[in-house]
Amino acid sequence: MQKYRQNIPKSLFEEQYTINEPSKPLEMLSQCLDFEMYREKLESVLTKEDRRSNAGRRPIDPVLMIKVMFIQRIYCLSNELAEYQIKDRTSFRQFLGISSYEDVPDEKTIWKYRELLAKNGTFDELFNIFLLHLQDLGIKMNEGKMIDASFVVAPRQRNTKEENKKIQQ
Repeated sequence: MQKYRQNIPKSLFEEQYTINEPSKPLEMLSQCLDFEMYREKLESVLTKEDRRSNAGRRPIDPVLMIKVMFIQRIYCLSNELAEYQIKDRTSFRQFLGISSYEDVPDEKTIWKYRELLAKNGTFDELFNIFLLHLQDLGIKMNEGKMIDASFVVAPRQRNTKEENKKIQQ
């Protein structure tokens, strides 16, 4: 007789439950707000007119990047943790419209876009517009925190009985 229950085998609909269940707040955000309203402002700030050639990798969609930064702001994520959480959380990838793990922007790309938008105050301006839209819809946003836990092995110090007696005295 087994003492503990066995892992339940993956059901046929497991992935469907995983994708649909945890994404309610972000799904609601996507339904309430059209993030395309930010495109014109973002492209005016981020587009380089003096691009010499079409060589190299194409830039990431600025609307996707502002959504990444909104996730960062809402959940208080660093660039490194934002990259990790987007890769790890189906609800984040679904909100961003990313279907492939390869399409997740790395921490350096997130940093680059944030710097470009922060230089002239565009990020704060867009986030304030975002908050006003939420307020108009009757939605109150509370910023949360996701904590990145690190485990460190620390040496254990053991005192002898004599040392403990001296310490107590």
